[in-house]
Formats: sequence, C-alpha cells, structure tokens
Amino acid sequence: MSDFRVLAAQADTSAICDVDKGVRVMSPELRCRSANPILCGPAVTVRCREDFLGVVQAIEVARSGDVLVVDGGGRPTALAGELFARAAMARGLAGLVVDGGYRDMGFIATCELPVYSRLVTPMAGTTQRLGVLNEPVSCGGVTVRPGDLVIADRDGIVVLDPAGAEACLSAAVALKATEAGIAARLSSGAGLGACVNLAEHTQRLARGEPSTLRFTP
Repeated sequence: MSDFRVLAAQADTSAICDVDKGVRVMSPELRCRSANPILCGPAVTVRCREDFLGVVQAIEVARSGDVLVVDGGGRPTALAGELFARAAMARGLAGLVVDGGYRDMGFIATCELPVYSRLVTPMAGTTQRLGVLNEPVSCGGVTVRPGDLVIADRDGIVVLDPAGAEACLSAAVALKATEAGIAARLSSGAGLGACVNLAEHTQRLARGEPSTLRFTP
C-alpha cells in the first residue's frame, strides 16, 4: 500500500478518471469538512443506520493508514464528530468518509485529518445496534469493499480495486507529466488547438469516423 500512496501523491483524482473511465467515483454530495482534503488508503468498511456504535467498533479495529468508509444510508443523523476524528488521528488513520451526517464543525473545520460527509447535523444517532464491519458497503453511490483503495482530493473521491491500482495510478502519473508539458507550452503562448490533434479529430468526426482527441508533441 505504501507504493500506492507514492503514486497517488504524484497523480490526482482527475487524472485517474481520465485514464480509467470506469473508475468508481463517489457522489460530489460527499464533501470535505476538514482542513485537509487529501487522503489515500485501504478501506475499512462499516454499515450502520442512525446508530454510531458501529463507527466506534470500526475505529478500534482499523489500522494506521486505513480509510474508514461509513455506509450510513445518506441519512441526516450524525454518525461521528470531534472525538471520532481525534481517536482516528491517534490511531494514524488516513481519513474518514461518512455517507451520512457529521458534526462538531468548530473542530473539524480546522482538523488536519481528512473528513468527508454527505451532511452536517448536530443530532447524533444512538448506540444500541452493532454495526456490520468489513463487508461490501455502498458509500456515495458506489460499492466499496474492504481493502479497496480510496483516494480523495479537492476534486472528489475515487475507489480503486487494489489489483488494478498500480497500473491505473502509473498511467495517471504519466498523464500528469504530459499535462505539465502542455501547461508549459500554453504558458509560453501556444494555443490550445496547437497542443491537441484538433484539426484531425474534427475532420474525422465530420466524416463519421472514430477519433480521439489527444495531446500532441
């Protein structure tokens, strides 16, 4: 997983989506609530409904570097808050993603632990029902399995199958390098059309032929 983090640090979610149109992208309704949006780590999953006991259980079994993914059904009940973030930081977790409510924004807004949630609400759930831990869950409209690689930044949250993560991230890193070269050309005064195969692409489309817009040297 450490190699994945190195690659992820050189890419971003936009580049990942560009090289893999089938990547799982969580709903943009899950927003970063903390000071730091950047996270990368394997998922530890928990499913609970209007009761946050399962989140307590999950934090206790999660290991350093893990991302806690909470399937709260998108309901307007706080399933975590300040103390949960503090506990997660103490255990070295990489971040929290909650498809439900989060609270204590007075602390969370300045917290360096990446915290994402669908909603903000002061009303916490109960602590009477055991959560379902480390089974496939639905979070942000996509399936997340235990051990899936969760990556987030200012553009959003993506989920990768570990088996294909290295190839995807390597391609994303290569794309970022290409884009850096294009950015330098644009800064030097080149037009965007000169940096892509615009003429060829539009002509082929006009003839009804398959084509792909791509960067050019």
